[in-house]
Amino acid sequence: MILNHIWGLYAHPREEWKSIDERHESLTYALSHILLIALIPCAAAYYASAHIGWSIGAREATFLTQSSAITLAVAMYVGMIAATFALAYLIHWMAKTFGAAPTFTQSVELAAYTATPVIMSGVAALYPELWFVTMAFLAGIAYSVYLLYSGVPILMHIPEERGFIYASSVVTAGLILMVILMVGSAIVWTNGFGPQYM
Repeated sequence: MILNHIWGLYAHPREEWKSIDERHESLTYALSHILLIALIPCAAAYYASAHIGWSIGAREATFLTQSSAITLAVAMYVGMIAATFALAYLIHWMAKTFGAAPTFTQSVELAAYTATPVIMSGVAALYPELWFVTMAFLAGIAYSVYLLYSGVPILMHIPEERGFIYASSVVTAGLILMVILMVGSAIVWTNGFGPQYM
């Protein structure tokens, strides 16, 4: 069933949002979706950094030790789950301002399914060239923003005009969360918890 939602979000997003809204799935279902999907980029990043090596420009490939790659993959997994929940909380918190009254489960569904393209773009790490991973990530962000704008009016049961402003607020909050994650990572790395290279 989870894979059906993924396919639907790519093939016919508006109809899939309506299907998600009609089913009123449980919080456990939305959680299992994000917990499963978040494993994909973490596994790809681990394999690429420990076994394939990252290449930036014409320089030789850079490898991480396996223990360091596992640690970073676990941190990446926890960061993605935490960011998705933070986004769900912000969606739920901002709802009353825009005349919506979603349950927390609906907020988690919106955050989890909207984040799916960005998270799945992590598969690009299997071809660890910086330009390729960056392009895949930007494409994932663009499609996630599209999913958000198309899904907010449907899941939150508000008019499209108000949904546009609501979705714009969520995009802004998401960008702030991304910056917080990046700054947090930089602080951790510069305080002695950076990766170990081979």
